[in-house]
Amino acid sequence: MLVATSVATDTRVLREATTLVDAGHEVHVVGKDVPPDFVPPPGVTVSSAGASSVFRQAGAPSSSGRRLSSPQRLARWALLPQHRNQAFGSWARAAQDDARTREFDVVHAHDFTALEAGAALASQHGVPYVYDSHELWLGRQRQYRPTPLQDRRERAIESRLGQHASAVITVGDGVAAALRRDYGWDHVVVVRNTFPQRVDDGTTLPARPSGLVYAGRVDAHRELETVLAAARMVPELPVTLLGPSDDVWVGAHAADIAVSRATLAAPVPVAEVTAALRAAGLALVTHSDRFESHVLALPNKLFHAVHAGVPVVATDVSELAGIVRGHGLGEVYTPGDAGSLAAAVRRAVEGYDDLLANVAAAGPELSWPADAARLRQVYEGLTVG
Repeated sequence: MLVATSVATDTRVLREATTLVDAGHEVHVVGKDVPPDFVPPPGVTVSSAGASSVFRQAGAPSSSGRRLSSPQRLARWALLPQHRNQAFGSWARAAQDDARTREFDVVHAHDFTALEAGAALASQHGVPYVYDSHELWLGRQRQYRPTPLQDRRERAIESRLGQHASAVITVGDGVAAALRRDYGWDHVVVVRNTFPQRVDDGTTLPARPSGLVYAGRVDAHRELETVLAAARMVPELPVTLLGPSDDVWVGAHAADIAVSRATLAAPVPVAEVTAALRAAGLALVTHSDRFESHVLALPNKLFHAVHAGVPVVATDVSELAGIVRGHGLGEVYTPGDAGSLAAAVRRAVEGYDDLLANVAAAGPELSWPADAARLRQVYEGLTVG
């Protein structure tokens, strides 16, 4: 497997790797800047390839980890595409160098950033490759200047290499439909970002919600401005923003965070996120409707809430709202409308007992065993050797 993430916190990669190990495969993951103290799951091995550009050497902190002035933010917006291209390109070359020393029967390329490297390795070794599209790449969130020529080039690369992949897997029906529409692919399989069913640990949920937990990246285009405004309307339910944060966004919204009395909490292991969700009783599953990838997304946060057994208050966008309404998992609100979000929170509190029952009933269908079976079927259908 090739993935341009740290692996350590990439639940999709680790879950897929573990599932394939359980099915009898040996799995090695080449990640990006993997923490040296990371211990992978049993049966999975991991190595790390660095990434660098003229703007930042491998291992150096990102500019999102410090406060930036207005001129610095403008420069970041203008230069970020060049930095990303160089960083992901250097990682891909290092990952290929690492993988060339290994024996393997299949290459599993996680996301577009690994696709070209994965296809090249597969060709060199005469083995099939799987393209795992974690989002609609060309519809993804952008926080930098437009890049129309690069977008056109990437569309052509994704179309060609995805067509030649032995299988394409992706995270939801909406993204799968878009890939079939845009590229005419007929070999797309949906493997969602679901979680294993929770093992009963004896803990209980509160009789009524005591707070709201957003568990994900704290950054732009995630409806967090709306969350902070709504928090002032329902002060009896404190908001916790739990996850890695972009200090550029945090600095720009420091006053709103203070007024809303929201708590910023650092990233913690999955089990601790689950405990926080269960202690609060309600999960916030929010993102903007500005980008097509968001409109079509089924976020990890949704399935983590199902795993924790808690109802959700979610943004009313296509795929996400369809699952929430279809299974009665919670309440939805109009994007950008703090009053609508506050009203949805109140409805969730009023109907809490029914929502809890709906989440429990939906658990088996919206949990990893169903998606693990699809992943195993993909690998069973590969022609190897």
